[in-house]
Amino acid sequence: MGAKGMLIDTSLCIGCKACQVACKEWNDLPMEEHIGFSGDSYDNTLRLTATTWRHVKFIEQFDENHNGRWLFLSDSCKHCTDAACMNVCPTGAIVRTEFGSVYVQEDVCIGCGSCERACPFGVIHVDAKKHVAQKCTLCYDRLQHGMQPACAQACPTDAIQFGDVDELRKHARERVAQLQARGEDKARVYGEDIAGGLNVFYILLDEPKVYGLPEEVSVPNRENELPVLGVVGAVAAGLVGLAALADARTDAPTIKEESE
Repeated sequence: MGAKGMLIDTSLCIGCKACQVACKEWNDLPMEEHIGFSGDSYDNTLRLTATTWRHVKFIEQFDENHNGRWLFLSDSCKHCTDAACMNVCPTGAIVRTEFGSVYVQEDVCIGCGSCERACPFGVIHVDAKKHVAQKCTLCYDRLQHGMQPACAQACPTDAIQFGDVDELRKHARERVAQLQARGEDKARVYGEDIAGGLNVFYILLDEPKVYGLPEEVSVPNRENELPVLGVVGAVAAGLVGLAALADARTDAPTIKEESE
């Protein structure tokens, strides 16, 4: 089975936040405690958190003639091929599923925060109440039943497209060619050559930095992250992880071997 993922076409996004609402509803995620008018355009959530797994960014642009336009980006976990969070997790709580997505096993996570520090996109966060790492699962429970992620299902403009990653990348290149032919000279595919390739990647209408995305990322591995925990912490983490693995849930995701 090839990896499944999503193409986020920002040229089609209208900023309606249907994806963000659908993510909250399907995953039963609580409202942020201090949410309100941020003063930053129409963006009231501002960033991804342990309880906001999908966030629609609002970017207002003006040209030299003071003509304005909106850019929108529906942001979430990228489900990287070379996933920093999975690389540094000391207990093996973060695994790759049979769909190629990156999944946090809550019953194995010890909330150490290594993944949070390692993620180059600021995606994953340790929940202050549950004390486990939280992020988009690519709606793993829906994929198991042949359904697409809730965000893609809810998108009214097909700005979020779900499918085989290889097919989506082919479509993305064709779409960028169309956009450039229409005069969108800065249109590009973002994510094909970052972190081993992103399984959730983007069509952008401007440079990545405009959307708050890095041009390049450095992906740490487990060996250079463990010193942050300290020797005692690393040993304790390993013992807790082994105990948790021995008692893992029967509904845990099928772990895909990286050598496949």
